[in-house]
Amino acid sequence: MNSRVSVIGAGNVGASLAQMIVQSGISDCVLFDIMEGVPQGKALDLSEACPLWSSASSIKGTSSYEDTAESDVVIITAGFPRKPGMSRDDLLTANAEVVSTVAQNAAKYSPDAVFIVVTNPMDVMTQVAFVKSGFKHEKVIGMGAILDSARFRTFVAWELGVSCQDVEALVLGGHGDLMVPMPRFTTVKGVSITELLSADRIDALVQRTRQGGAEIVVLLKTGSAYYAPAASAFEMVKCILLDEKRMLPCAAYLNGQYGVNGYYAGVPVVLGRSGVEKIIELKFNEQEIADFDKSIKSVQELVQKLGI
Repeated sequence: MNSRVSVIGAGNVGASLAQMIVQSGISDCVLFDIMEGVPQGKALDLSEACPLWSSASSIKGTSSYEDTAESDVVIITAGFPRKPGMSRDDLLTANAEVVSTVAQNAAKYSPDAVFIVVTNPMDVMTQVAFVKSGFKHEKVIGMGAILDSARFRTFVAWELGVSCQDVEALVLGGHGDLMVPMPRFTTVKGVSITELLSADRIDALVQRTRQGGAEIVVLLKTGSAYYAPAASAFEMVKCILLDEKRMLPCAAYLNGQYGVNGYYAGVPVVLGRSGVEKIIELKFNEQEIADFDKSIKSVQELVQKLGI
C-alpha cells in the first residue's frame, strides 16, 4: 500500500508542495481546500503531468476531509497569506480559527498521522494544531526553521561566491522577526562563517534572513513566498516517509530543553517516521542565550493572547 500525504490548502504553497510530492513519486497525495473546484482542478492538472514525470503517484483533489483518511502525513498550509506591511503575527486570530478546524478534522480521519504546520505565525499555529488535534507533541511539527535556515544558506553562499550545497546553516527560535540565525553553527565545508566573514557582513546576512519573507512579500505585492516554503515542507515529508532520521531545524515542542517548557520553537531535531525522535541541545554563548530567550518570549506572548 502506497504512503498517503494530505496537503490541506490548495493555494500557492499547498499546490507547489503537492507537485513536489507527486513529481517525486514518493507518495500518493490528497489536495484539500474548502474552495470547491480549486483542489479538484489542480489535482487533475497534476495527474495529467505524472506521465511526463514518469511518476506512478496518484493525486486526488477534494473538499471533503473524509478523503484525507488514513494519511501518513498531513501538512497544514491553509490560512491567510501576508500582505505588504503585515507581520506574520498580524495573522494570529484569523489563522488560529482555520488551523483549529483543520487540525480537529484531519486528526479525526488520520489519527496516526504526523502533522506538519506551515501556516503563519508558524510556531503558534503549530501549538494550536497540537492542542486541537490531541496528538502527542512529537507528531506535530512546525516547518519554519528549515525555511529560515535555507534562506540563510542562500545568502551566505551568495556572499562568499560558493555553492549553496557546501553551506550548512542553523536558524533557531521563533519563525518571525526575532528568529535567531546562528553564525557559529553555520559552516562552509565545516568552516564556520565566523572565520570567513567580518562581523559586519555576518550581521547584514542575519538581518536579511530575518526579513527574508518580508522581502518577498514587498516584491510580489499581492502574496507571499511559496516555492521555498513548499520545498522546506517536502524535505520534512521525505524525511518522515523514508524514516531518514536526519538532523533538521524544526519547530518542536520544548519540554524543558533550552530552559523552555510547553512551547514550540525552532531547534535541531532528529526527524523520522514517528516525527520528532530527539531534540538536540546545543551549548549557547551568552549572546545566543539572550537572543533565543527574546525570540521565545515573543512566541509565548502570542500563545498567551490566544489563551491556549
